[in-house]
Amino acid sequence: MDALKGRIRSVADIEEIERIPLSERVTERSTYEILQKSAEQFGERTAVRFLKDCKLDETPVDISYKELLDRVTQTANLFTAHGLGKMEAVTYLLPNVPETQYVIWGGQAAGIVSAVNTLLQPQQIADILRATGSKMIVTLGPTPGFDIWEKTRQVMDLMPELETVFMVGGDGSQPDGILDFNAELAKQPSDKLLANREFSLSDTCAYFHTGGTTGSPKVARHTFEGEVYEGWATEYTAGYTENSVVLVGLPLFHVNAVLVSSLAGFKAGAMVLFAGTAGFRTPDLIPNFWKIVETHKVTHFSGVPTIYSALLNVPLDGADVSSLEFGVCGAAPMPQEVIRKFESVTGISIMEGFGLTEGTSVSICNPAAGERRVGSVGIRYPYQQVAIKQVDENGKAIRDCEPDEVGHLCIKGPNVITGYLQEEFNKKLFVEPGWLDTGDLGYVDKDQYFWLTGRSKDLIIRGGHNIEPAMIEECLHEHPDVQLAAAVGRPDAYAGEIPVAYVELKPGANISAAELHHFAEEKIFERPALPAEVILIDQMPVTAVGKIFKPTLRYDIIARTYRPLLAQIEGEGVTFDIAVGAEGSHGILATVTATLNSADKKQPTEKKVQEILGTYPVKYRLLFEVAELADT
Repeated sequence: MDALKGRIRSVADIEEIERIPLSERVTERSTYEILQKSAEQFGERTAVRFLKDCKLDETPVDISYKELLDRVTQTANLFTAHGLGKMEAVTYLLPNVPETQYVIWGGQAAGIVSAVNTLLQPQQIADILRATGSKMIVTLGPTPGFDIWEKTRQVMDLMPELETVFMVGGDGSQPDGILDFNAELAKQPSDKLLANREFSLSDTCAYFHTGGTTGSPKVARHTFEGEVYEGWATEYTAGYTENSVVLVGLPLFHVNAVLVSSLAGFKAGAMVLFAGTAGFRTPDLIPNFWKIVETHKVTHFSGVPTIYSALLNVPLDGADVSSLEFGVCGAAPMPQEVIRKFESVTGISIMEGFGLTEGTSVSICNPAAGERRVGSVGIRYPYQQVAIKQVDENGKAIRDCEPDEVGHLCIKGPNVITGYLQEEFNKKLFVEPGWLDTGDLGYVDKDQYFWLTGRSKDLIIRGGHNIEPAMIEECLHEHPDVQLAAAVGRPDAYAGEIPVAYVELKPGANISAAELHHFAEEKIFERPALPAEVILIDQMPVTAVGKIFKPTLRYDIIARTYRPLLAQIEGEGVTFDIAVGAEGSHGILATVTATLNSADKKQPTEKKVQEILGTYPVKYRLLFEVAELADT
């Protein structure tokens, strides 16, 4: 075994690894070849363990490496038999079930596989299908607790061009024109790929959409080069072996679950444990998490900050979790106080890292055997270039930043995508040839550890003063009653925007917004960064992988700001309604609907709205409805 595998301590070790060319370390030309090699080497060992409900007395479903390869081969042949070509996409709309693994790797072996977030609405799903040109979909049949089938039926109505629909599971019914995935799979040979395909590292193998929750979905193109590299790099740096057990709780439409946990685990011959059909959303997973770790001897798992915050509320109750080597945290900066609390309560180390869909997954991580710097996302992966750059208003690099100087975090390497499928989104993606702007702000210290300070679009700019939301969030997370905190900018006629903080309290906590504001006031000495308001909410809006979704909070604070302003001119037969949302793929738009009891009020109402809202930075449009209302 390579002496540095799983034992990286510093950038000096990274440079030592790089003395051998990457082409000598990674010889596979496709993800299918990774599975072939693992099936040859590990045969009857368990590749996939599936816990459907995460009950403590549940009997898992185990799938060997040989069985996994057989099912993947059959899936590829099934898609080929139904006309899928090398440059065509098959879409999957599935939860974390074994068939999802077959579809992911079988889809890549036959053509291009396109992952779609199962929580999106039918119109958004249809938009992604059209963007990728996909006319074939694998979806979940009618299943209690999931609305995927209902969404699929609506997508079919929206997309008459959809040619082939495969259904996994369901209630036993078989609608006309819908093919039973497992029944069709059984008809295909498992000993070879019927397409006789020659794989190339430059082949596009997967589409992952990003930014699809609001506005137009951007579709990132993954190549075999990027995915094979990520499989090797994660296996190598994390030190996965055939004795590892990697728990997957993130959804299989997310790059972390597909590559960091699944593919890297398969490359090492590890057992990949799928905990819950709905992953971390499975009702019994979080409450039973520590017992599941003990029972299945879990060694690694990945989560996002909200998952670690939730686990802090689950006592160990004597569970033996000594098998856990560490947990990986990515997707969003982890509040330092949460890290300290988690590690002190559980004794388990959190390895912070950084990655993104456009980088095929991970680019930076704290070294497994070296110094973990709390709050830092670590050092670069081998063969990965990372730099902090100053970028101009046109999205072009001006220069590399000095150590500790904040700028745009940019990456270059074998895992960086060549661009989005839609050319209109590529305008500011690269700051110079090969260098992708991640959209994150940060700095690098003298020892080449990287630190994130926020998203470039998350900056709160108060009268020209740049405020990092993390400064406010870190402070509030220090309070023992705070579960989650997020800071956003509130539009302001004078300063442009001023910071406010949204807070979700821990279960049973009883503290007021005023008390939390006073707590922040005593700890935030940069006065412009003190939140003007602390807003308590029952549940923080999060994405499908549990990352705080700030656009929802931005929309809410804009509506909260505009409503009392509009109330000044309500009355005398004029009422207002307001809706805030994304404008296309960029920007925010407030739609104000004025309901009048007389058309004569239209012109003076428009003038008054312009006088009040025209001084605020958020764009608005004014719509009118005339109704027979009694004057008030």
